[in-house]
Amino acid sequence: MTDILSAPLVVEFPFTRSLGPVQSAFLTGLRERTVLGVRTDDGTVLVPPVEYDPVTANELHELVEVAATGTVTTWAWNPSPRRNQPLETPFAWVLVRLDGAATALLHALDAPGPDAVHTGMRVRIRWAAARTGAITDIACFEPYDGEPDPDEPAPHDGEFTDAVTGIVAPARLDYVHTPGRAQSTYLKALEGHRTVGERCPACRKVYVPPRGACPTCGIATEEEVEVGPRGTVTTFCIVNIKAKNLDIEVPYVYAHIALDGADLALHGRIAGIPYDQVRMGLRVEPVWAGSGRGARHPDHYRPTGEPDADYDTYKELV
Repeated sequence: MTDILSAPLVVEFPFTRSLGPVQSAFLTGLRERTVLGVRTDDGTVLVPPVEYDPVTANELHELVEVAATGTVTTWAWNPSPRRNQPLETPFAWVLVRLDGAATALLHALDAPGPDAVHTGMRVRIRWAAARTGAITDIACFEPYDGEPDPDEPAPHDGEFTDAVTGIVAPARLDYVHTPGRAQSTYLKALEGHRTVGERCPACRKVYVPPRGACPTCGIATEEEVEVGPRGTVTTFCIVNIKAKNLDIEVPYVYAHIALDGADLALHGRIAGIPYDQVRMGLRVEPVWAGSGRGARHPDHYRPTGEPDADYDTYKELV
């Protein structure tokens, strides 16, 4: 029986977005130690502000300034902070309704322990020493003995010098991936420059990479079938944007390739041919990454020199 594989996997990318007038004013205000909310059609003040009324869907633009103090509405203790969380020591995640606001803001509360936190406790913002126009300009909340501010939120025009108009939010997911029996067998076979799939006992289709079950019939698959190594380009796209940390010059071609004997096309890069000469029906073969039989996967696929496949032979896989 094939040993089940597992490995750490990280999915990470920067998410860049532009800001409308409401979000721009909110984030720029944080840089200036000012917390802005937005007033809805019925007079409710929302913090953080949104651009459209959640009840009427009308566009919102009436900005108001609320206090930097507030009340905890609910909380949860975080005994083991993770990388890039607001505090390096244990803290509480809290929802804080700032004085003058009707909704709560999620952030961290610096407290000595869970016994020091309770719903209804008064807190205030601890501002970051260096502020750039991001939610992290609020370093955290801290306990506060003062009473709620009785004053109404003050109108604010949302005008600041050098307003923040866009943000880059890094997204990252760390987890351990266990591919399971079928895909472990598939990955082990790649080490020997073999590509294997599994055949469904009902519809008799061969799926590559194997999934352990037929996606059409829902029946477990166990019969191992070697396919390829050659295959046919069924469809493709031309990539013109260079990916960060990927040492491949653009433009290049990324294609769906139906390996001989497979009933499902897999993904692969096409090289060894000008990008504008790649076409549906092109016959290709793998070029393995690295050297020797320990190479773990095909680096790309190149033309075999065979005549193009007839469309009828792969049209079901387009």
